[in-house]
Amino acid sequence: MSLITPESVGQLQEALRAKAKREPVCRFHSLYDKLYRKDVLLHAGRCCRANGGAPGVDGVTFEQIERDGVNGWLEELAKELREKTYRPQAVRRVWIPKPGGKQRPLGIPCIKDRVAQMAAVIVLESIFEADLPEEQYGYRRGRSAHDAIRTIHGLLNRGYREVVDCDLSGYFDSIPHAQLMKSVARRISDGAMLALIKAWLQMPVEEDDGRGGKRRTTVAKDIGKGTPQGAPISPLLSNLYLRRFVLGWKKLGWEEKLQARRVVYADDFVILCRRQGAEAQKQMQAIMNTLKLTVNEQKTRICRVPEESFDFLGATPWDDAIRPRAAELSSAHGLHASEYAPSVRNSAR
Repeated sequence: MSLITPESVGQLQEALRAKAKREPVCRFHSLYDKLYRKDVLLHAGRCCRANGGAPGVDGVTFEQIERDGVNGWLEELAKELREKTYRPQAVRRVWIPKPGGKQRPLGIPCIKDRVAQMAAVIVLESIFEADLPEEQYGYRRGRSAHDAIRTIHGLLNRGYREVVDCDLSGYFDSIPHAQLMKSVARRISDGAMLALIKAWLQMPVEEDDGRGGKRRTTVAKDIGKGTPQGAPISPLLSNLYLRRFVLGWKKLGWEEKLQARRVVYADDFVILCRRQGAEAQKQMQAIMNTLKLTVNEQKTRICRVPEESFDFLGATPWDDAIRPRAAELSSAHGLHASEYAPSVRNSAR
């Protein structure tokens, strides 16, 4: 479901985007008060309603909010944000089956936290969008998985046939808070906004204890890592941190020295080279070590096309046929409902 952005919200976003583009080193200092603007919160609420989803630990559903009155509910949230009495609740964790019998965790924040985070995304996205490199395709307005795969296909056709098929182990759970907050603070100097983002990163997690009760942990706060998958703020923050790798690769000169291009969608990425795939893999590993991210060495490999094949987001880029599989990939990556993804294809030749 696609929602039309209200004119007043669009004007705010455009003003922020224009300033961010015009002043690349500007740090925005007056943003927190935009969160509880009536038009911003109302649009955030509608976005969350369109995305749907189960209730969080408080059990409050969208239907209950609508029955009791949306306007009053939003006014109460606005008051909490304005008076700075708002406190995030725990994230409800559920486990989603993966191929091969494994499971992956999915966090379900309370609707109040989802709306507050979506309001932050509405305000912050325009600022950080101005800084994201063209190599990043995931979670971005006007870009899709199709675009990423078409870019890969074009590079393969231009002779970038040695591909480092990369995999990060638990990227979302591994993002270090201190370094991530530095990336945020590079553009944001508003102390209240920074404190709120930090509070969202440190939200406790509640899950079934297997004995009919609940178990609550504070792992993210204790170890200082991770963004809650399933939370509206998570895609923006995850893009912002992986931007360090994308820019670092170019700044260190590897793009030209190795004739190596990156295509990134969320935490999925490939490096396409004319030659020297092994060196590209080595240098990628070094950058990830600096970023305190872990490369899955069992799944990361060098593929030489067309003798070998690889999958990217469930598609084989060497093939032209790409079919949408939005619902499944959206679930896997926690995308917004409007995102689309390619179909699963068998890469065996």
